[in-house]
Amino acid sequence: MPEWLILTLVTAGVCALVLAATLLNQRRVPEDDDPSETPDVIEYMTMMIGVVYAIVLGLAIAGVWEARGAAQDGVRTEAQALHEVSERAGNYPAPVRDRIRADARAYADHVVSKEWQLMIDKGELTDRGSTLLARLRKDVNDYTPRTDREWQTFQPLVEQVAAVDAAREAREQNAGPTLPAMVWLGLAVGAALVIGLLFTLQIRRTPRELAMAVMFSALIVFLLFLVWDFDAPFGRSVGDAGSPFTDLFPDPR
Repeated sequence: MPEWLILTLVTAGVCALVLAATLLNQRRVPEDDDPSETPDVIEYMTMMIGVVYAIVLGLAIAGVWEARGAAQDGVRTEAQALHEVSERAGNYPAPVRDRIRADARAYADHVVSKEWQLMIDKGELTDRGSTLLARLRKDVNDYTPRTDREWQTFQPLVEQVAAVDAAREAREQNAGPTLPAMVWLGLAVGAALVIGLLFTLQIRRTPRELAMAVMFSALIVFLLFLVWDFDAPFGRSVGDAGSPFTDLFPDPR
């Protein structure tokens, strides 16, 4: 299901629930009830809880955004190092060069077509990806340079393969969600509490008050959606963060 559709459905559901609760609550209010009699302490407590929740929500957004940025930087590093291996291999004889480039492309294609979806769904990498990288490392290390130019190419190739391996390990470590379940529980309970506190202010059925309640609820839902979306460091589909591989290793077809 597209993310925009998820956001639309959840926002519409929450706003409809708030409207329904407001209208039902209004029927229970006596006709002689005066909203101006709301104790000041309730208004202060509502404002304080809202401010505290806003701070916590802001910290959560900043945390998942930073984690996503670091994860995507690692993907760019991995793809660029793999691309450097493919390009620098051009200084080797044709059979060795073609074998190294074929290994690099096979690894990139596997990451995008097979490994990425598994990483998103389960937070794991594939054994096949590790095997392909090991084969690339073996082909680079097993070749004995014969000329000065090949010797100058050999060590940078070894270092770039090591950089791919390190970035791959970092990608595996960052594959899971950033926020623990307890934080999500606190965010969900806090959102319900903040929205529920609207009813302590005795919202009426005037268009202005109903519109304010709906917009406030929609804002809370949108911010929680941002946290949920950014909590996946590598995105929620292959195209979100796998573009460094597809850009540097485009489909030959």
